[in-house]
Amino acid sequence: MKDPFDIKVNSIPALYKQFPNEEACIKHLEAINWHGKPISPFDKTSKVYKLKNGDYRCKNTGKNFTVKTGTMFEKTKIDLQRWFVAIWLVVNHKAGLSSYQLAKDINVTQKTAWFMLHKIRSQMYLANENPLTDDVEIDETLVGGRNKNRHWNKKVAHSQGRSHKDKTPVVGMIQRDFLINALVTGDTTAKTLSAFIKKHVQPDSNIYTDENASYNEIGKEYPRQVVDHSKNLYSYDNITTNRIEACWTHFKRMILGAYRNVHTKKYLQKYVDEFIFRYNLRDINASDMFNCFLCCSDGRITHKEIKEAKWIELTENKQSLY
Repeated sequence: MKDPFDIKVNSIPALYKQFPNEEACIKHLEAINWHGKPISPFDKTSKVYKLKNGDYRCKNTGKNFTVKTGTMFEKTKIDLQRWFVAIWLVVNHKAGLSSYQLAKDINVTQKTAWFMLHKIRSQMYLANENPLTDDVEIDETLVGGRNKNRHWNKKVAHSQGRSHKDKTPVVGMIQRDFLINALVTGDTTAKTLSAFIKKHVQPDSNIYTDENASYNEIGKEYPRQVVDHSKNLYSYDNITTNRIEACWTHFKRMILGAYRNVHTKKYLQKYVDEFIFRYNLRDINASDMFNCFLCCSDGRITHKEIKEAKWIELTENKQSLY
């Protein structure tokens, strides 16, 4: 069997050539997920029989299935070729891709494109679950419009400085020149920050933060170096948080450039996961990034779950601090 990772899809024309029809897409998914031997999604230990119509049957349960069963592609009305194009575009567009642009690119309605994008983002959280070690920079950012730019009747009082009364906080950490994790939180208290750090940063690692007092508690458990921005200090003797701050700059450019109205907590974590997925896989080529996503596409999310944000609860449980 041909290695499914030995493909060259570094452009949209190459993608169409590699996957000219539904059958080619299905064969690729089977190779990626099954490695030549069909596996029942109902009972992984069961024998599997292939039916005349191309479906498979699980011997132990008697249920029929395809390679799409139990994945984000189950019961989709969109052909797999368009799904593949959408996935390739999302994982390779560094600045993000709006539903309006995707709708034009693959000839679907904006509403359909919006749901497709959220289904794609729902599979990206696995790239945001990395153990970090050595030198780890940690910082928070606030997502939401500037209060001074709001209409007079939409301004929020007492929202200056570190207040996040009118914004949503996101906490991030990066192992220098390697991987990043980030989580949308309800606050930036010492309890929240400490729990996030303990979950992802290995013991005996060096952490680098700004002067925020919320890090004082965790500084008792990890060797901590502080960059005092209040004194206009940003980098000295390798003590800096410039890398994680640069990541926030790229993230906010993505939000401002391609998306609108994503500052609320309801969907923000999924946009964070999208950014983290691309950042952590930045050193691999377009073909491998596309295949890496397909390897993680084994979670089914329905339109209703997306609309009601129940799917976010499912993945947030896996990303929970406690």
